[in-house]
Amino acid sequence: MGAFTCVRQFKSRIDADIAKSRLEAEGIASIVSSDDAGGMYPPLSSVVGLQVRKKDAKKAKEILVHL
Repeated sequence: MGAFTCVRQFKSRIDADIAKSRLEAEGIASIVSSDDAGGMYPPLSSVVGLQVRKKDAKKAKEILVHL
């Protein structure tokens, strides 16, 4: 599957999911990650990361600049 890298961090899961949808519309697979006990305790995490494959990182960052 390839190595992933974090291209941006968000303060909320909703914002990260919006960015994920934007990347997917451009054909870039991504993963939203946070330490929130599997979604059971969202307040535990103050940072939500958006990860993409390393080969897609540059393009993903260019797309996310416009969000």
